[in-house]
Amino acid sequence: MERLGERLGERSAARLDAILRHLSPRLAAAPAPISNPTSAQVSVAPHSGKFCYTLDNAVLSREQRQFYEDNGYLLIRNLVSDQDIERFRKEFTRICRREVKPPGVMIMKDESRKSEFGQSESVVNKVQDFQEDEELFRYCTLPEVLKYVECFTGPNIMAMHTMLINKLPDSAQQTFLHPMHQDLHYFPFRPASRIVCAWTAMERAHQDNGCLVVQPGTHRTALKPHGYPQWEGKTNKLFHGLLDEDEKIPKVHLVMEKGDTVFFHPLLIHGSGINRTSGFRKSISCHFASSECHYIDVKNTTQEHLEKELQEMVCKKYDATNVELKDIWNFRARLVQGERINL
Repeated sequence: MERLGERLGERSAARLDAILRHLSPRLAAAPAPISNPTSAQVSVAPHSGKFCYTLDNAVLSREQRQFYEDNGYLLIRNLVSDQDIERFRKEFTRICRREVKPPGVMIMKDESRKSEFGQSESVVNKVQDFQEDEELFRYCTLPEVLKYVECFTGPNIMAMHTMLINKLPDSAQQTFLHPMHQDLHYFPFRPASRIVCAWTAMERAHQDNGCLVVQPGTHRTALKPHGYPQWEGKTNKLFHGLLDEDEKIPKVHLVMEKGDTVFFHPLLIHGSGINRTSGFRKSISCHFASSECHYIDVKNTTQEHLEKELQEMVCKKYDATNVELKDIWNFRARLVQGERINL
């Protein structure tokens, strides 16, 4: 228990103490994208009565709200500055080189490239759970991002899941292909309509380097069963995908420029292709949720097997006997605006 506390760090002693009290050592060719509204199209008057997935405010226009209602995502051009993206890029490089070691961070690597490239960005394909790294966590607090997030979550905002993805040039194994999936599969909290992902391109994202692929309108469907696709040599840990994908649903490739940000619903079916270029495709993202959301029991649901897999990973990493799923998310979660209520 003490080792676990030391490894996680002491940025917020009260928050970590609350979590540790729960850890018992005894239990231990695609169609062209639809033209998207931009941040320049902003309304000054709120609308009410007909929208299910957005909240009344003066930020989104009626057209933007309707687009999100119909499609489950909204692309805002040129939202995050080059200066901020460069800071995130530098911090990612420092983490890759082990110049900084943020507590709790999960670093995913392509071990087959390590002998050739050593400890560098050429090996690391994802930095996940960076909520304890103050430099990367700045992304989750950017006012230009939060003003849009609040349109979906309301004023009490938690950062729940953070990632910086560095999609590496891929081989014939297609190691970094992420199958089509719904993010809600990973989340034991509800309601889904008060959760939103902000995903920002750190350089141009297009079909050749594995941009996001979405199936518009699928946010209005139920959470579907997920698991590891039957692709030999093509699955990463926790890269779950739909077990029964409907290939007839049209897909849209989101071509994005550096700084463009897409906000999307956790039930929207999406994925990303492989990087066929010789460069990297970086993006930074955070799943935000209203702090008024509540945790659910995933036992006897399609999410139960994910709970067991995640618990096993955390117990192995922190040498713990047992950890509850809610405790894992309590550590990941961090308040960014308003009041912390349930999450």
